[in-house]
Amino acid sequence: MKLRDETLDQPGRVGAPIAPTLDADAIGRWSERLARFLGTGRYLGIQTVIVVVWIAINAAVITLEWDPYPFILLNLVFSTQAAYAAPLILLAQNRQDIRDRALAERDREVNDRILSDTEFLSRELAAIRLRLEAVATTDELEQIRQELLETARGEVT
Repeated sequence: MKLRDETLDQPGRVGAPIAPTLDADAIGRWSERLARFLGTGRYLGIQTVIVVVWIAINAAVITLEWDPYPFILLNLVFSTQAAYAAPLILLAQNRQDIRDRALAERDREVNDRILSDTEFLSRELAAIRLRLEAVATTDELEQIRQELLETARGEVT
């Protein structure tokens, strides 16, 4: 009979966790997709069109001028974009470096196995060569047969 409940000795959680949990891999995958997109001509084209439209609206249409000539708001948008894009690109590069290291390690292991197999086969071939040197050739057998025939003829006469 159990007198104590072990679960009561451990503090439990009541309700939902206070801080949301973030999946680091999900963020990493998202940063890789974003970094791939930021490096495309499609992104550069879209951004160029947005900048040209932004400047055209603010320079030509006086009534809609929300960001006058020095285009401070546009600079703020670019600064914010750069502030977020750079760390995301670095995160994507770090994940790629980790994958590259894992592939290099796997390649090293495969190369080590291939090298050990090659060394084993080389030793086996050397052993076969040594055994073949001890095997008589047909010329040697023919010569021995001739010698035996000659000695047999010499004993008969």
